Amino acid sequence: MRVKFFFIMLLPVLLVSCSKQDSDNIVWHMPTPYPEGVFHTQNIYQFVQDIQQLTDNMLSIRVHSGALVFKHPEIKRAVRTGQVQIGEILMSLLGNEDPLFQVDVLPLLATDYTQAQKLWQVSRVKIEGILEAQNLKLLFAVPWPPQGLYTKQKIESLEDMQGMKIRAYNAMLSRLVELMGGIPTTIQASEIPQAFSTGVIDAMMTSPSTGVSSQAWDYVEYYYDFQAWIPKNMVIVNKQFFDMLTPSLQDKVMQAAQAAEERGWKLSEKETLDKTKILTNHGIQVLPPSETLRDELRQIRQMMAEEWQNKTGITGEEVLTEYGEKY
Repeated sequence: MRVKFFFIMLLPVLLVSCSKQDSDNIVWHMPTPYPEGVFHTQNIYQFVQDIQQLTDNMLSIRVHSGALVFKHPEIKRAVRTGQVQIGEILMSLLGNEDPLFQVDVLPLLATDYTQAQKLWQVSRVKIEGILEAQNLKLLFAVPWPPQGLYTKQKIESLEDMQGMKIRAYNAMLSRLVELMGGIPTTIQASEIPQAFSTGVIDAMMTSPSTGVSSQAWDYVEYYYDFQAWIPKNMVIVNKQFFDMLTPSLQDKVMQAAQAAEERGWKLSEKETLDKTKILTNHGIQVLPPSETLRDELRQIRQMMAEEWQNKTGITGEEVLTEYGEKY
């Protein structure tokens, strides 16, 4: 708490110093919601290192990982209001602002990396437009591994999930949990072990990465590889601060961002294989969903896609049509 208070007290000084473009070294601050061991954070550190090398240390970015300064839901606002210059956030977390941010968490719409890449290509310009109107610029986006269900008990059908308290990290997942018969419960990633041990949650829908980082084998026995969706993290920058950079520095930042996105997608695919193997090695049974459960999930998919398209209107219809699927 003292660290956060001290940092916030220093912010005005930091922002003033960062706004002086004639300085020998411009310093940006970047909060991220995940610990340093997570591949997203590691990719960001490489992104930061690339920027320093490309700009000959004229631009430096100090990463504050693990939600140390701002909790995950606070990061976007902090960047938008200029409390910090740049930050990382899960795209679907913004679904309450605009349902288009939830396109990559529509259940069973994009269930492999080829499909996820295509979906990103057809939705990216529209996402950038929404952010641009909020004084934000998208730098890059990197996916998590496909999402699955961690449980203490075996699941054969939705009937087995009735009343189960399931961690939900965005509005779309909360809706999915409700339709599956569970009780959505909001828990930060850093609080997962305590939530399981105290009975706050019985299960969670997340990636192999989060399963490993939270040591899921301490409190669950099963991981159902639904490959339900492939959500993305976005790295965004306050447009005012970005525009204050010289054109040359802007080009360098975008060059590093492009490299980070390409590298991040490859890291995510490797992460899926590596972390799933770790789950197995620690005794978690990694299983595919039963045919009954698959059929039930397809019905939920249809319902949620229709709900999403009704909310997004013509914009959502254009995205799904270009992607090659229409409801």
